[in-house]
Amino acid sequence: MKSPRKRRHPRSADRTEQSAGEAGQGKAGEGKAGERKTGQGEPPQAETGRRKTAGRCSGARRSGGRKTGRRVDFPRAGRTGPLRWIPSWRLVSGLSALGAAVLGGLFAVLYLQLDLPTANREASQQATVYYWADGSRMVSVGDVNRQDVTLDHIPASVRNAVIAAENEDFYDDFGVSVMGIARAALSVLGGGETQGGSTITQQYVKNRYLTQKQTATRKIKEFVLALKVSNRMTKPEILEGYLNTSWFGRDSYGIQAAAHAYYGVPASELNPSQSALLATVLKGADSYDPSLSTANHRRAVDRWSWVLDRQVETGVLTAEERAEYTTFPEPKKPAKPTSQSGQIGYLVDIANKYIKRRTGLSGKDLALGGYRIRTTFEKSKVRALAKAVDRVREERLDPKKRAADREVQVGAASIRPRDGAIVAAYGGSDAVEHFTNNADTSGVPVGSAFKPFVYAAVLEHGAVPEAVAAEPDIAPASDPATAGRADDDLSGSLVAEENAPYVRAGEKVGLREVRDTAVRSGLLEESLAELEPTFSIGTSTPSAVRMAGAYATFVNKGTRSEPYAVTEVEQDGATIDGLDRPRPVAAMDPEVAAVVSASLSRVAADAIPSTSDFRLGPNVLGAKTGRNDRLRSAWYIGATPGLSTAVTMFRTDPEKGHLLGMNGVGGQDSERGSVLPPLIWDAYQRAVDPDSLSGSPLLPALPVPAATAPSA
Repeated sequence: MKSPRKRRHPRSADRTEQSAGEAGQGKAGEGKAGERKTGQGEPPQAETGRRKTAGRCSGARRSGGRKTGRRVDFPRAGRTGPLRWIPSWRLVSGLSALGAAVLGGLFAVLYLQLDLPTANREASQQATVYYWADGSRMVSVGDVNRQDVTLDHIPASVRNAVIAAENEDFYDDFGVSVMGIARAALSVLGGGETQGGSTITQQYVKNRYLTQKQTATRKIKEFVLALKVSNRMTKPEILEGYLNTSWFGRDSYGIQAAAHAYYGVPASELNPSQSALLATVLKGADSYDPSLSTANHRRAVDRWSWVLDRQVETGVLTAEERAEYTTFPEPKKPAKPTSQSGQIGYLVDIANKYIKRRTGLSGKDLALGGYRIRTTFEKSKVRALAKAVDRVREERLDPKKRAADREVQVGAASIRPRDGAIVAAYGGSDAVEHFTNNADTSGVPVGSAFKPFVYAAVLEHGAVPEAVAAEPDIAPASDPATAGRADDDLSGSLVAEENAPYVRAGEKVGLREVRDTAVRSGLLEESLAELEPTFSIGTSTPSAVRMAGAYATFVNKGTRSEPYAVTEVEQDGATIDGLDRPRPVAAMDPEVAAVVSASLSRVAADAIPSTSDFRLGPNVLGAKTGRNDRLRSAWYIGATPGLSTAVTMFRTDPEKGHLLGMNGVGGQDSERGSVLPPLIWDAYQRAVDPDSLSGSPLLPALPVPAATAPSA
């Protein structure tokens, strides 16, 4: 009888096969090194059923299994290379459970230890003080405009609008939104727009107890405290607190102050349409207060309509009720406190815009107060500019007798060319009565004052500067015998106020090149018009601040200094970052700037009348709108080594806000008012820097770091 065959352990078989394979490799003539051949230590599996039989007998699912009781363990065959580093699902799930337990424990400890803090610094409001350039105090802005009201004095239309827009599930949630926070985190990590991701309860906690800074630590505290508040307060109490602590813009905290600021009524008298607008500005008054800009108005109308539609979707407003509100509820014009009367309110506005652009502080942050803000504004120059405007208005405008002299607005800004400091501005007759800041608001076409940027673009990308400079002088337009010779000469056409050569020049060099030259010089791209033939003759609408800054580039021989209004902001003894003085950058070739400047000096001499004891020197550059401009505005920009000042004049419809025609302003001989801005500039310049009107040379260009590239 044959003895029963002995079954080898799989691991023993592996070792035997490996030894046989190694032995086979060592024999000469039996294969390449490292190869296994059938019959040399490893029989082909297809020819034997022994391993399959052994697998079935042992209950194993695959070759190499080992049965232990009822459980079969198998070696992790095939986990080679990078795959061997991938953890098993058991390990992953175990670590996940452990992580969740740890986080849960930490959250429980945090929840038990973190208690509701005292109210934030809004309860201990301090004044914000603005200082003139010489360090003297300009104005103090301090009182928080807020009056708490109980929920029964807040109409259902306000509550419904806010809940529909901000937190539809307010009455059913636990005070927090995990998904909202996750969406906000993913948006930030993905480089997208910052999202709130907060419930009304979380926003109330932020308003009442925390800061507005978007940090992970603050969000965690907000989350935990919102749970505590939700457990301690009823939903009506939370909603009342939220509506009384929220920022609505216009220096208004809470729904009662907002109702007065926007509509001049108590909150109890707000209708559903007005309520939807106030729910709209909750998203951010700087972007949605319709009075601040045309873009703001457009956004406000869109969101106002959406808030009303959302109330229909959530069932708190019927379609029939919604249909009653199709006309946008225009709010009243914003009001400034009397301490900001005259030009002070406009200067505060310019300073605040600059701070928000450079530091990231919001309007709400500034309204909370406690800042010390040092500006570049010079008291004597601000007063001189206002006096110059008043003088020309009194001498040349007669609104009682001439209808064309009514609704006339003036805006002006004066900048120090060497570093871009804004030293003076005229924003309107009175910041308390006329809210729009005419000095720092775009919307008024600049006309022929835009032509120097076309000229510069042609010189940079077309004609050779030396060749243009060598052209014979063209007599000013006041000489009829020679005025026609300026048709094809950009320098002469600038003086003769001819438009056609500049339209042709813009098309030849390329309107994109013209636009880029203007932006490099200091104009904001968003203020520039569409690139069509008339672009070259001034359909764009830059502000007076930006025009003054851009002309300073010509004075500085092609070096641009970004306009700035604030030198330092302090809070609680600490200096706010982001307000370092802007560095000068190269905007155009110095030779190009010199050629354009030479032409602008001739324009200035033609615009400012000479007398027996006075003649404008070559160091004064100027540009203006004139008799051939058909736009609804009048401009003059005059630049000297010490000051670059832009003056604009226009008319606005008080009801609709759009521009009115300038025909007849100041009399029939005023060229649509274009003779008036040069008179304002002249009166101001004689008062603050009379020596600049003599023939002193231009200042040398500022040093520009070689690696610094021009930027918009």
